[in-house]
Order: sequence, then C-alpha cells, then structure tokens
Amino acid sequence: MSPSQSLRLVVIAPDSLNPEADDAYAVEQAERSRQLRIGLLENGYNIIAVLPTDTFLGERIAQLQPDMIIVDAESAARDALEHVVIATRDERRPIVMFTNDGDTSNVKYAVAAGVSAYIVAGLAPERIRPILDVAMARFQHEQDLRRELADARSELHERKVIDRAKGLLMKRQGLSEQEAYEKLRKTAMDRGLKLADVAQRILDVADLLA
Repeated sequence: MSPSQSLRLVVIAPDSLNPEADDAYAVEQAERSRQLRIGLLENGYNIIAVLPTDTFLGERIAQLQPDMIIVDAESAARDALEHVVIATRDERRPIVMFTNDGDTSNVKYAVAAGVSAYIVAGLAPERIRPILDVAMARFQHEQDLRRELADARSELHERKVIDRAKGLLMKRQGLSEQEAYEKLRKTAMDRGLKLADVAQRILDVADLLA
C-alpha cells in the first residue's frame, strides 16, 4: 500500500458547490471542486468525508480523525479557513488549502494560522501528490519543533523548581547546595518520583506553612 492510499482525507467545501446550479460562477466552482476531488482519488488518496464549514465541523473532524484536511474554498478563503482553524485548535492536523482567491493577505493569514500548503487555482492532477507529501512533511517537522520547544520549556521550569527547593533546604536546614540536591535526589528515589515533583511538593508545603 502506498503512503497516499493509507492517508485518510477530509475535504472541507462550501455547501453552495452545486453542479446543477443556474449561476455560471457556481457551476464553474462546482466543476473546479469536482476536479480537485477526482485528482485526489486518482492519486490514490482516501476521501473519507466531504464536510461543509458549519458549527458542527469540529465535532465531525474529531469523530472522523482524518490524517489531513483539504480545504476547498471557492472564495472568501479566510472565512473558510477560520472555521477549519477553530475546528482543529485542540488537535492539530496538516491543512492544505486549494482556492481561487489569490488575495496575498489571505496567504499570510493562512500561513500564520498553520496551513501547511496554500494552493491557488490552476492545479494539475500530477502536482497533487508532491504538494500533499510536502505539506505532510512540513506539518510533521513543525510538530517536532513544537515538541522540542515544549520539552525545553518544561525542562527549564523543572530546573527552576529544583533550584528553588534546593535554596529552601539550604536556608532552613543549613545544607550545602550539593547536600540539598542529594537530599532531594534520595527522596525522589525512595518514593519513586521525579526530582522536580519532589521539589514542587517541598515548595507547596513551604507555601502552606509560610
């Protein structure tokens, strides 16, 4: 099975994309949307649902658990994107946006909102797979960076907590810095806790007794 065949996509498209509509613009947009979905299917992607941008979008995405979200915006790209960003706020996913709206302000907004790829009309079917591959790689890279940043912040916070607890033990028990550290370390080992957790408990008790 190829990577594309295992990738589960949800396509977000406006309700107004009706191929039987009388309005010429609506017909044109419906055809563009249809061609996009055909291109995805021809490239082996698994479209598990096509959803409108309504108030239930977040709930539906949470239920479907797609690997990637394709936003098919006929116009007013920013409005469509805002719905998707809100719907994926708690559980980030790669977002690829296909639109005929070339407004550069929307491109900047899309990038700031976390869109992995923003594609303006004129997409050839053979370009779909490389675009989605790059979008997925970019999303995974950004997630790795987010985790590294979160880990670094957590480590810095833990060091500060340990330093504060050491300082408290040094002041109240007349210990050296090394002695205070060894006491924290022994307590953590004896209780099967992380050093930072022991340090935080010491600080919490000290605050209660202050």
